[in-house]
Amino acid sequence: MVTKKDILELKRRMKKEDCTFTRINGCYVDANKEKLVTFSENFLNLDEEEFHKYLEIAKKALSGTIGNNVLELHFEKEETESGGLQQYFLGLRDSRLKNPELLDRLYDQIIEHYDYTGNYLILLFHDVYDVITKTSDNLKIDESEEVFEYLLCAICPVNLSKPGLGYLKDENRIGPRVRDWVVGVPDAGFLFPSFSDRSTDIHSITYYVKDAKDSHPDFVASVLGCGPKRTATEQKKVFTTIVKTALAPIVDDTDEVLLNIQENLNSRMEQEEESAAESEEPMTLSRDTITDVLKEMEISNDARHEIEEAFSREFAEQLPQMEALIDTKALEANAKVKQQQELVKQVHELQKELVDKELADAGVVEDADVSSGDTVKTYDVVLRVKPEKANQIKSQVVNGQKCLIIPMDEGEYVNVNGINTQV
Repeated sequence: MVTKKDILELKRRMKKEDCTFTRINGCYVDANKEKLVTFSENFLNLDEEEFHKYLEIAKKALSGTIGNNVLELHFEKEETESGGLQQYFLGLRDSRLKNPELLDRLYDQIIEHYDYTGNYLILLFHDVYDVITKTSDNLKIDESEEVFEYLLCAICPVNLSKPGLGYLKDENRIGPRVRDWVVGVPDAGFLFPSFSDRSTDIHSITYYVKDAKDSHPDFVASVLGCGPKRTATEQKKVFTTIVKTALAPIVDDTDEVLLNIQENLNSRMEQEEESAAESEEPMTLSRDTITDVLKEMEISNDARHEIEEAFSREFAEQLPQMEALIDTKALEANAKVKQQQELVKQVHELQKELVDKELADAGVVEDADVSSGDTVKTYDVVLRVKPEKANQIKSQVVNGQKCLIIPMDEGEYVNVNGINTQV
């Protein structure tokens, strides 16, 4: 399995003093899917500025989060057989990017299946890395364990620079500057073979996508010959849709229920992390687990069954990572809201205790029947007065409205629904 540590090991070498790229090839494509220019150069012979710019692009093609921007893909079974794409990529790698026919084949496949509107640049790097032996405590031994030879591809958008004013040297004035076509950071890319556990894995490709909302499944299948694999962002979107669709007819606030499901999953993750040994393998969500969660939340049988069936259908090939389904920011915000609600509740309880204490200190006797939990339901008005005041209360019609009259002496206090005032 490709880990963050594997990716970082390759990226750390992408600097002037450690870089061993042997060759760089490229193909510039316009918005009409026409090849405008192709090139092939010895990487170490590049000018200083070009050298560093290309290194930055190479690093970006291995950036982002494992499982979201960086996916480990595996060839479909038929692509591992003779004449399949695995054999093609091995041939391209072994040619060290010096076979024009193999290069054109890749360019043509990318142009046909890469869904992008506008100009873009296809870049290919070739590298040979002598993997240094490491001890169990990660100390390096100056001895090559194996040679990792690989290809790195980066597909970069090329856009016009923004319009603006600038100094026009030939005319010695300020005017509109010339807009150039500028190569941006990669939108997609791949590494073949994968670098897994510090070793060559010719059965997989490490795939990069900048926008985790779209993994370009057609590109993955047609150009790379690999089975589809959702990014963490795509997994979350699909799971959210499944839950909300099933709950919408019976629940007013599906967002709240979804948040409660995420809280449950987060608790399970924390418990698992405490009990399990440290592992690089991410926790996945199974149908059995989601069933347990829905039962704990007392979701209706029909809705639960609908969620279970949709879950099994959508995630039949690849179970979602549990962490990918959890919106950490939303959980943190919800925790703060719950904390505030609890504080408000505690304040109300304290206020009630203070009022009760004041009345007790004043000698007010509380009728057990009146103080029961059914007070609000049984009575529209509840009075609690000192015994000597009780016989002074009388009913009287004032301006056509029946009223209760309570005589008050100067300096006496009144508490109405927790609000104190003095007559």
